[in-house]
Amino acid sequence: MHATETVLVVDFGAQYAQLIARRVREANVYSEIVPPTLSADEIAAHNPLGIIFSGGPASVYSENALVIDPQVYDLGVPILGICYGAQLIAQQRGGRVQRNGRGEYGKATMSLNDNGGCLLSGTQNSQQVWMSHFDAITHPPLGATTTAFTESAPVAAFEAPAQQIFGVQFHPEVIHTTHGQLLIERFIKDVCKSSAAWTMNSIIETARAEISEQVQGERVVCGLSGGVDSAVAAALAHEVLGDQLTCVFVDTGLMRLNEGTQVIETFEQNFGVRLIHVQAGERFLAALSGITEPETKRKIIGELFIRVFEEAQTQAGEAKYLLQGTLYPDIIESGGGHASTIKSHHNVGGLPENIKFDLIEPLRHLFKDEVRAVGRQLGLPDEIIERQPFPGPGLAVRIIGEVTATKVATLQQADFIVRDELRKADLEHEIWQSFAVLPDIRTVGVMGDERTYGHLVIIRAVTSEDAMTADWARISHEVLETMSNRIINRVPGVNRVAYDITSKPPGTIEWE
Repeated sequence: MHATETVLVVDFGAQYAQLIARRVREANVYSEIVPPTLSADEIAAHNPLGIIFSGGPASVYSENALVIDPQVYDLGVPILGICYGAQLIAQQRGGRVQRNGRGEYGKATMSLNDNGGCLLSGTQNSQQVWMSHFDAITHPPLGATTTAFTESAPVAAFEAPAQQIFGVQFHPEVIHTTHGQLLIERFIKDVCKSSAAWTMNSIIETARAEISEQVQGERVVCGLSGGVDSAVAAALAHEVLGDQLTCVFVDTGLMRLNEGTQVIETFEQNFGVRLIHVQAGERFLAALSGITEPETKRKIIGELFIRVFEEAQTQAGEAKYLLQGTLYPDIIESGGGHASTIKSHHNVGGLPENIKFDLIEPLRHLFKDEVRAVGRQLGLPDEIIERQPFPGPGLAVRIIGEVTATKVATLQQADFIVRDELRKADLEHEIWQSFAVLPDIRTVGVMGDERTYGHLVIIRAVTSEDAMTADWARISHEVLETMSNRIINRVPGVNRVAYDITSKPPGTIEWE
């Protein structure tokens, strides 16, 4: 899905790089995250309309500081530096960056010079921004004008329109910066001269054109999980492929309670495409027997998924292609491009090397909320669009340690109670993802005046926009108490319940 207009986000290790990319997309321009190791020629090959340098955790003067090819400044492409990115521009273009003995973290009050330049003109002379830095730009790049300052940042913003370089010490991508989105949009629309034509309609049209061009007259198998990603991918492809498409739903036995039946019923009511239902629970449990290492679990499940799809190939008319609902966060977290591997998603890093299919991934450049928007545009029902994310490996990565049929049954019951109580409390749409985890821990308890040695269940619930970052959900004590009481009283073998209050980062949403 290569848009005509692209803004590249060069990631210098910032926790907010993905958020910057999302803010660009909110301005109706396609964005893509790339590493700073690319040469100027490699960056030029992307034909970017603009470039944004992200923040980063290091000092521009540290021994292993990340830098950009200086020839990037000669490409004639507008560049906006954010935090570390602004400091790097200053350092490489004749300015000065120094440690001033006091950092600046969190909310800060910024004042404007020169009416704020083109990016902040018309905004308040004194405004709130979000800072996170220790070094400070003390002199802007040669030829640049300082357009804003704070008490600890003498150059909080600078502009050199003739050189097409701009920099801000603060973070415009976070909501705490009053005019952050306005600044980003002005850079994109006023400086980069974008037409802002990247809309849901254009995304759908481009995806369908690419599917049609890639497939030609061949047959396609779609791995349908019942989640929003695969459902939207199937709906996109069905409009183009018609009878060339066959969906395969593999019931791994690792799904949530009664989910297999619900997926089949929902799919048959809303899609007019051929469906093959494969019951493979025993095969997946046998393959996972004795396996405790999370990455090994994911790779075993990823390979077995492919083998099951290959076995369904004959029923699908010797399909050449496998359609997947792979998303941009899947690729990033699986180590795609320059990113380190956080976890291998079963449909990305968990795929075996020898696959009989060619892959079709029409959603691989989209974040989850963008996929939901595409689904709404396609007319899919809310029960599919609003479905909570569920990992491809299913409950196998929510059971810490070996996966057994007994553990799956225990977790299915506990997980159902968690989601049921959130539904009763009308919290389903406030929470991005909620589930139960069964760790490989036994705890001592007292039930009926007798000592017990039972399982611990951990409740996990987070809020998020795109799954790249997440915060633990502030569920009321009363709701948590009800969950705990129901789980302990109704799920055999469980005598203790805990609530996970870890955000992402430093944790991940899933436990494995």
